[in-house]
Amino acid sequence: MPTPPVYVQACLNGARTPDAHPGLPVTPEQLAAAAVAAHRAGAQSVHLHPKGADGADSLDPEVVGAAVAAVRHAVPGLPLGVTTGFWALPDAQRRHRAVDSWSVLPDFASLNWHEPGSPELAELLLSKGLGVEAGLFHAEAAESWAASEVAPHCLRVMIELQPDEDTSTADALLDIVRSAGSPAPVLLHGLDESCWPLLEHAGLRRLQTRIGLEDTLLLPDGSPAPDNAALVAAAVDLLSR
Repeated sequence: MPTPPVYVQACLNGARTPDAHPGLPVTPEQLAAAAVAAHRAGAQSVHLHPKGADGADSLDPEVVGAAVAAVRHAVPGLPLGVTTGFWALPDAQRRHRAVDSWSVLPDFASLNWHEPGSPELAELLLSKGLGVEAGLFHAEAAESWAASEVAPHCLRVMIELQPDEDTSTADALLDIVRSAGSPAPVLLHGLDESCWPLLEHAGLRRLQTRIGLEDTLLLPDGSPAPDNAALVAAAVDLLSR
């Protein structure tokens, strides 16, 4: 297994639905196989979105538990995180109760700081012994996170940029994040058009990064990616140059 020069996380599926890509992992078995292949290609952790029978993201404890158990059995010891995306259950109190009912626990969970109830959800995750990945989409969220009591206790801070955003936006958010003095490492990634440029920028800045079918369906040369492992391998190669 190659060792990338910076920390690379594999984001296996995201909020995409199965019609987006024939290789998008949805079932627990598919997620487990994708995690094994991504790890072999160089991924040092995996982030996934457990999905219900309809292919949509779910925070239901049975759905989350099945996905986590399958991946953990397939790749013991590989750090494993799941989403808490508000779109999966768009009610702050119901989302909080759903996460609180998880019994098969991942190692960490990501939450987008700007979403309703996320600071309180971060406290819940910490109380359950889970690592918190704080997702920061814009300056307002970064400033709110930096001023929070949770900032010193996060496992990771993710600067998450949209397809039309660039390295200057990334650096501006990075300055805000570093002003908090949190010991949490920073992971930078983009989406679709911004994905590969920001991954390269993460390498230059010696930040953590991630890659997978959640963030892009294309390889760096613009050709369709067959699967997550191919994206991870391409990222490791790009970062090693």
